Order: sequence, then C-alpha cells, then structure tokens
Amino acid sequence: MTNIGKSITAAIMLMGAVSVASAGTIQDRIDAGESIRIGFANEIPWAYPGDGNEPLGFANVHALGVLKAMGYENIEPVVTEWGGLIPGLKAGRFDIITGGMYIIGSRCENISFSEPMGIFGDAFLVEAGNPKNINSYADIKDSGSLMVTGAGYNTVEAAKQEGVEDSRIMQVPGPTEILAAMRAGRADAGAATYFTLLGLAEQSDGKLEVTDPNDLPDWTKNWVGIGFRSEDGDFLKAFNAAQADHLGSDAMLQAVAPFKYGKSQLPDPSVKTEWICANR
Repeated sequence: MTNIGKSITAAIMLMGAVSVASAGTIQDRIDAGESIRIGFANEIPWAYPGDGNEPLGFANVHALGVLKAMGYENIEPVVTEWGGLIPGLKAGRFDIITGGMYIIGSRCENISFSEPMGIFGDAFLVEAGNPKNINSYADIKDSGSLMVTGAGYNTVEAAKQEGVEDSRIMQVPGPTEILAAMRAGRADAGAATYFTLLGLAEQSDGKLEVTDPNDLPDWTKNWVGIGFRSEDGDFLKAFNAAQADHLGSDAMLQAVAPFKYGKSQLPDPSVKTEWICANR
C-alpha cells in the first residue's frame, strides 16, 4: 500500500449498508475528530477502489492532494454505484463526491461543485472497424441504433438533446455492464467518457474500439468538479483556494499521470463553475 493508502481509514462500504447518516457540516466532523468521507463509484480511470481500499483514479488522487494541502488526511472512502453519488451526498452518507463527475446544470441544482479540475470529452464504444459508422448522437438517431450508457451519466441528457428517443437508450449501472451489453451484441454503441471507454476497449480482446471524441459537437465537452453539499460552502471556498495552487503543479501532474490525466486535460482557469452550471 502507498503512503497515501496508509493514511486512509480502511473502510469501504456499499451505500445500502449505511443506515444512518451523520448530520452536520464537514467542518463539524473535522472538529469532532471524525473522518472526511469521500464517495465515488468504480469508474476507471476517474475514481475507483484499489488494494487495501485505497482511493485510486485521477479525480480521487487530485482531491486527496488538495485536502492534504489543506491539512486533512483522515479520509474514509465510501463506494457506491454512480447513480447513488448525488443522493448519497444530499442524504449525508458522505461529505464529498469525486468520481469524475461532470458539472452540468441539472446537477448544479442539487449539489455544489468546486471550480473545475479538468475538461473532457465523450465518445462511443463500437464494434471494431465501426461497421455501422456510429460517430455521433445524430448517427444513432438517424440509423435507429441502440445506445447503452450508465444510469445518471451525462450522455443520457446529451443523447436526448440530439433527438435520440428514450426507447433507443439502454441505461445500466456502469462500465462493467456497458461492456457486457456490447460484447453480447445487445447494443450498437456504448456512450461514456473517452477515458472510460479506452479502458473498456482494452478488455474486449480487440473486438471493440473507441470513436474520436472530436467527432462530437463542442457542447458535449464537459468540465469535471468535486461535489459538495450546499451547507459546506465555507469549506468549498477553502477547497477552491487550495485547488488553485495545486492544480497543474508538478506534484499534481505526477500524481495523476498513472491514470492518463495530462496537461491537455487542465481547464482554462478563466472558465468558472458558475458559468458552466448556466451553460451545460
């Protein structure tokens, strides 16, 4: 286990196993000597559990780096399905959510986001050679193809915005199920983030490939932030201040490099979460 892993409480649980959520703000928990609970799903390479329940993935490693700069290392990882992240945060089952979550308007109505820690594009997982020539949501709509994606993923809204009907969108729990649906031929294309799909294609023994994210319109590109409850506004301000110094630093880029995050993912600092919430 790494030094980071040794400083983390070895406690990983399914949300269903948490029957009572602790009340109070993050600062209340810190002042009481309690851990900061970080929620995430199994989304490689964004955020996922490793050996010894260590939070891995670039969103987790980045968040841990910012918290460490703030002086906080008593961290408790909490793993759940993607669709349970925002409900669990609002219910107080954890204090922060990472997971590589896009900042989009519908989510901004429910939780508060940090300033962006990266900008990313989506793509499609398709049969090798892309015989159905699926490169965009318009292609799915026009061909009447069936798209599989994760429940709660931004790709559901994006597909509908491009005119794809509900009946042509299969929603599953996460990446494992997207890959299974594609392998079994139950869907024509799997929609998710480009990074996520690269990992799935690597598991397909050459049967599947990933389309070019640049084939999708610019409005489908999204910024990722760390999620907080609205009552933790003061802590969020402090997090943003620490992140401004950490983001793009040599230490940060070295920490996230094993998870495929590079300088090209660094966001323009002039693009703020307030604008993103209003325009995505």
